[in-house]
Amino acid sequence: MDMVLYLTIAIVVFALAFDFINGFHDTANAIATSVSTRALKPRTAIYMAAVMNFIGALTFTGVAKTISKDIVDPFVLDNGSLVILAALISAIAWNLITWYYGIPSSSSHALIGSIAGAAISAAGFGILNYGGFLKIMEALILSPFIAIAGGFLMMSLFKVLLKNRNLFKANKRIRYLQIGTAALQSFTHGTNDAQKAMGIITMALIAANLQTGDDIQLWVRIAAATAMGLGTSIGGYKIIKTVGGKIMKIRPVNGAAADLNSAMIIFGATLIHLPVSTTHVISSSIMGVGTAQRVKGVKWDVAKKIVMTWIITLPISATLAAIIYQLLDIFF
Repeated sequence: MDMVLYLTIAIVVFALAFDFINGFHDTANAIATSVSTRALKPRTAIYMAAVMNFIGALTFTGVAKTISKDIVDPFVLDNGSLVILAALISAIAWNLITWYYGIPSSSSHALIGSIAGAAISAAGFGILNYGGFLKIMEALILSPFIAIAGGFLMMSLFKVLLKNRNLFKANKRIRYLQIGTAALQSFTHGTNDAQKAMGIITMALIAANLQTGDDIQLWVRIAAATAMGLGTSIGGYKIIKTVGGKIMKIRPVNGAAADLNSAMIIFGATLIHLPVSTTHVISSSIMGVGTAQRVKGVKWDVAKKIVMTWIITLPISATLAAIIYQLLDIFF
């Protein structure tokens, strides 16, 4: 086998590893509120999320096509296999670092920043598809603000609907609703986040001249869905603790409102083929819900740390990927 084929196999392995890590890194986001309110036991929630992530990952491919061609054009990318491999190593490293410290950072930001950084390192700033890249950046930047506003409105609606209800009895019933909203959120997570690994593998196949179009092959879809489902089954308890309790004290009504709002935004992005950070959307929804209930109820110091991680992920992952590309280029 020639070197390009070896590199392509390595990319597939690393892409599936990224998807696996993304599964246990981001599982917490989808189920944190249902676990913190005891609507679901942690292990039950994780298994449910794994199944729904798998189903969601198999259902759509539009986001994968966006990732495969809108950041850089794989058809004109020199040393494309090395660029993609460097990006994956960088994104995986950042995901593991933030998971270890229990920080709900964005796998999407890490991957997209890494692709851009590695590509620039290989071919300069002109290699970026600025139209597509800016469209992706707009989605990543605007979605948390939309989520905060949506969370505020959703919680306000819940308050109106439950105005004359006994809060204790309502919360008991809403725990059952939370099971459904957590499942829905896990499904939408799969429809968006799993697509990113699919897009990376497709980029690698195109760069290695093993594929001529941007269609997502069936084996790629099944492999990525399986990797994310398996990763989800492991879970990320450290991040569950941060998202589910450290941002604000979550009650069933808060959790259901945040989950429903997050699922609507993530699924809306999937339908228009845009990758968003599920981490950002879910954390921002919780902040919006908390603001609607009581501004002081949100632990803003924790929120600031999360936002700071959002901000630094792109430049750090891009820089790391650029360095990794240069190192790989020396050896290959």
